[in-house]
Amino acid sequence: PSQARGVVRREVLRVVTPGTLLDEGEEREYVAALVPGNRWGLAFMDLGTGEFRFFEGWEGEVVEVLERISPSSLVVAEGIKESPEIKALLERLPGLFVDTLEDWAFSLDTATDFLRDHFQVTSLAGFGCEGRKEGVVAAGVLLYYLTRLQNRPLRHVRGLSYYALKHCLYLDPVALRHLELVRNMMDGTRRHTLLELLDRTRTPMGRRLLMEWLLHPLVDSEEMERRWDALGELLERREVLEALEGLLDSVRDMERLASRIVLGLATPRDLALLRDSLEVMEGAGKVVASLTVPLWVELADDWDAMEDLAGPLKRALVDQPPTTWKEGGIFREGYHGELDELRRLAVDGERLLEEMEAEEREATGIPSLKIRYNKVFGYYIEVTKAHLSKVPGHYERKQTLANAERYITPRLKELEHRLLSAKERAVALEQELFLQLREGLALEVARIQGAARRVALTDVLLSLARVALERGYVRPLLSQERKISISEGRHPVVEAQLREEFVPNSTLLAPGEEVHIITGPNMSGKSTYIRQVALLVIMAQMGSFVPAGAMEFSPVDRILTRIGTGDHLAGGRSTFMVEMEEVANILHNATERSLVILDEVGRGTSTYDGLALAWATVEHICKKIGAFTLFATHYHELTRLAFLLPGVRNYNVEVREWKDRVVFLHRVVPGSTDRSYGIHVARLAGLPREVTERAAAILDMLEKGRLEVSPSVEQPFLFSIQEDPLRDELRFLDLSRLSPMEALFLLEKWKKEYL
Repeated sequence: PSQARGVVRREVLRVVTPGTLLDEGEEREYVAALVPGNRWGLAFMDLGTGEFRFFEGWEGEVVEVLERISPSSLVVAEGIKESPEIKALLERLPGLFVDTLEDWAFSLDTATDFLRDHFQVTSLAGFGCEGRKEGVVAAGVLLYYLTRLQNRPLRHVRGLSYYALKHCLYLDPVALRHLELVRNMMDGTRRHTLLELLDRTRTPMGRRLLMEWLLHPLVDSEEMERRWDALGELLERREVLEALEGLLDSVRDMERLASRIVLGLATPRDLALLRDSLEVMEGAGKVVASLTVPLWVELADDWDAMEDLAGPLKRALVDQPPTTWKEGGIFREGYHGELDELRRLAVDGERLLEEMEAEEREATGIPSLKIRYNKVFGYYIEVTKAHLSKVPGHYERKQTLANAERYITPRLKELEHRLLSAKERAVALEQELFLQLREGLALEVARIQGAARRVALTDVLLSLARVALERGYVRPLLSQERKISISEGRHPVVEAQLREEFVPNSTLLAPGEEVHIITGPNMSGKSTYIRQVALLVIMAQMGSFVPAGAMEFSPVDRILTRIGTGDHLAGGRSTFMVEMEEVANILHNATERSLVILDEVGRGTSTYDGLALAWATVEHICKKIGAFTLFATHYHELTRLAFLLPGVRNYNVEVREWKDRVVFLHRVVPGSTDRSYGIHVARLAGLPREVTERAAAILDMLEKGRLEVSPSVEQPFLFSIQEDPLRDELRFLDLSRLSPMEALFLLEKWKKEYL
C-alpha cells in the first residue's frame, strides 16, 4: 500500500487448487469430496456455476459417478489418503488431484451443522438428505473445504440436490466411452463426437447444458414431447430462430460472472461483460414471448428482463473498462459528481504543468527545458549540460545525469501536491465505488443465475433446431408398444464426416424380435450400424430430432455396450478380462427396457471358448432378460440361434464380389452370411501379397475340412483338422427348450444339408 510504513501486513486471500481457479472455461470443473464406508458418500460442486450435488451408493456406483463427472480434484480424510480404496480409485482416475481435510470434519454432526448454517435452514430434509448420512457428510465436508479455500461464504451456492440417475436414461462410463458422446476414443477430445455435431450453442451456459442433456437423456415421455414441440415451433418460425441466435451472440458466461462477483474476484471488465449480456435480456424476452408451445410459454412467463441491473451498469461503466480495479478509468463521466470534480482537477493540473514549462523556458531562455515525472522524485525540471549556465539560483538540484541535471522549485512542488492528491483521491474513490457496485450485484446473484439458466435453455433449443434444420432431421414419435422402429436411419457423426452420401438403414426391435445377430465382413459397417441405433435413441430421449426418415420408439431405461478391444495392463487386466467384465456388467444390470449393444464378444480368447461364451450370452439375454439387443459378430455359428430361440433374428451387411474384389454396399438386410472377407480387407490394408496368398490357401483347406502338407504349401502343419458341422450344431443344441415343431424343422434342414 502506498501509505504503508515498516512491515506490511500480509494474509492469504484464497487458495487455488484444481477446479477452483474460476477461469473462463466452458466445461464444468468439479471438485468432489468422498466418504468411503459400508455405503459410500460423494458430493461434487462446480465452483464457477454454483452447482452442488451429492450421491450415496455402493462403492462401484460411486466410482461410476466419479468416472462420469471426472472431477479436477478430490477431498478425502487425512487418515484414508493412502488406503487401498483410494489407491484403487486413482488407478481408475489417473491424474486426479487429491487433497485432505482433518478427520474431525468428516462427522455427521459437523457436516449437518455447516450445511444448515450455510442454507439458513433448520432441516436438510428439503434437499433430499433424509436417510443419506454418508452423502450428507460428503456434502458438508465439500462446502466447508471450498469455503475455507475461498476465505469467504459461497453465497452463489444456493441449493443442494441429490444426483438421481433413475430419472434419466442411464449411460455407464463404458457406454459413454464406446459411443463417443463427448470424448472420442482416439485422443480424448470432442472432435468427431456427437457433442461436437450438436453444438451450435452461442453461450458457455448453453454448451454446459447441452452436455448435461447429452449425458443424462430423459425417460419422462412428457418432457421429451415438450422439447420436441419447442424445436418444432422454431423450425416452423425460422425468423424467430435467427433473431434469437443473433441476440444470444452478445451473451457471455453469466454463471461464472455471477460466481466471480460473489467471491470478490470480478474485475471492471467482468462487470462490462455482464452489462453487455443483461442488455440482451429484454429483447430476447420479447422474442421468446411470441412463441406459443408450453415450454416456450413457461420460459417467457419466468423471463426476467433485468432492466434494473442492465441500466445502472450501462450508466456507470465506460465502454471498455480496464481489467483491474486499482488504477481507475472505470466509470463514465457524470456517474459521480465528486469523482468528476477530482478528475477535472487532475486534468487542470496537467494543463498548469504545461503552462509552467512554457513560462520557465521563457524566463530562463533554455529552449530544451522540460518538466517530467518519475515515481522516485515526482515532478522535476530537466536541463541539458549545454544550458547549465542559464539555470536560476532558486532552482534546487535534485539529481545529476551524464548529459543533464534535474531540479525542483517550491512552485513545482506545490503544483505536484495538488495534482497527485487529485489523482490519488480519484483512484481511491473509483475503487470504493467499484466495490460498492460489485457488492450490490452480489446481492442479485440469484436473479443473475436464474437469467443464465433461461438463456442456457433457449440456447440449447436453438442449437438442436439449427442442426435439425441443416441436416434434415425428423421428429421422433413415442410408441405405446415396446419397440424401436427406425426407418432409413443414419449415423449422425459419420454422416457429417462423409463426402459421399451416407447409406441409411432401417431397424425394428420389438417383442418377438428382440435380438438381432448381425454378420458381415470387416469394414462393411456393422459397428457403425449398431452404434447408430444407440445414438438415435439417445438423441431422441435428450429431446433432439433424429437423422432418419422416421422413428417411433418406446423410451429405454439404459444403454449398455460392449464394443472394441482394450486392456488395463497397470491393473493386471487383459483385453479378454476387460471384455468379460463389461459383458458381466451388462448381464447383471440390463432390464427388459434396456438397449444392449454387443460387438465381437468372445474374440479375445480361443475360437471355441469365444463362440461358447457368445452363444451363452445371447441365450441368457433372450431367456432371462429380454432386452433389445444388437449383436455384431464374425461367429457365423451364432446365426443358428435364430432357429433355436424365439426372438432372435439374423441380419447381414450386403457385399458384392466383382473380379476378385469385394464391394461394400453398407446395407443391413435380413438373413445371415457365412463369409467375413477378412483376406480381402487385409489386401486393402496393404499386407504383402505373399501373406494374403498364403492366407487364401490356408482358408481354402480350412473350409474343406483338412490341412495337408503339399509342395505349394511351404509351411507344414503338425496337425490336421477334420470338422463335423453336424456334430458342432448338436453340441450347442439345448434339447430341454426345443419344441417338437423346431425339432422337425431341424431334422428337415439337416437332411437337406448332410444327406
